[in-house]
Amino acid sequence: MRPFKFTVPASAGSAIQAAVANRHAKFLGGGTNLLDLMKEDVEQPDELIDVCELPLTKIERIVSTRGAGVSIGGMAKNTDTANHPLIRKEFPLLSQAILAGASAQIRNIASNGGNLLQRTRCPYFYDIAMPCNKRAPGTGCGALDGFNRMHAIFGWSSACVAVHPSDMCVALAALDAVVYVTGAGGKKRNILFTDFHRLPADTPEKDNNLEQGELITAIEIPSNKFADHSYYLKIRDRASYAFALVSVAAAIETNGNNIVKARIALGGVAHKPWRAMEAENFLAGKTASEDNFRKAAALAMENARPLTQNNFKPAMCQLAITHALNKAMKSGDS
Repeated sequence: MRPFKFTVPASAGSAIQAAVANRHAKFLGGGTNLLDLMKEDVEQPDELIDVCELPLTKIERIVSTRGAGVSIGGMAKNTDTANHPLIRKEFPLLSQAILAGASAQIRNIASNGGNLLQRTRCPYFYDIAMPCNKRAPGTGCGALDGFNRMHAIFGWSSACVAVHPSDMCVALAALDAVVYVTGAGGKKRNILFTDFHRLPADTPEKDNNLEQGELITAIEIPSNKFADHSYYLKIRDRASYAFALVSVAAAIETNGNNIVKARIALGGVAHKPWRAMEAENFLAGKTASEDNFRKAAALAMENARPLTQNNFKPAMCQLAITHALNKAMKSGDS
């Protein structure tokens, strides 16, 4: 690990000011991803700005311009978020997704804001001897014609075929979350979750649409009627502590056996959590049936572009979407 300056700011404002002043600085939350990357020499910040003690940990009901909802602090721990009574009762999909990720020890220290900012687990990104446009722009994508079993089937480009690793983010995408950030001069803005992460195009080194120095202060989830019918499904190579081959966050609002609206987000398939909009639109107004779930799953895969070693993923996704929707419908019956 290379030498770095360690800064402990007195406030969020001073943390942001320090990050704006040094484009090579990084915010340090739980550090569960950043420190690993520094040890591997993938990330090389010359300053770490410790934001762990900033008062950004509240989980509470709010009313904003988007209506009623819940706000979860950017520095709240993943474990505290997943186990919070408000989240467990009203947003069980988020609890399920968080608990499906990592180990209890990591969840105990990892922050919500850090979860959004974690970087791909592509082995070519982690191996500094290999070409990787995300780590070293212009060197090429080793995974494109290499070992790409875990990689993208949607939204990839010739510059990058990596996938986003988060489980929590898949649920947040399905729940229409909004990310609140504060930047230079105290400028505040909010970003729709579906716009927060980027597809690679020709700038895969940019994972998200944050500007220099912006700090994630909170994540808002609008109130919904999905609590009775939601389910997070994660398919992986081993039962625990593994990243998703494919994951599905499914949420359904019903009127009897009719679907009022549905939300479907996929993990392990793209550079960002992937919303299956075509499938969602198809299901609205339909009967909640196995046949309609299968048709929606097929629609979700119409534009899939598998790579040389992951051509099993579209079929796996279809089965996973159908199963998750079925489980979501049954979840309120217990």
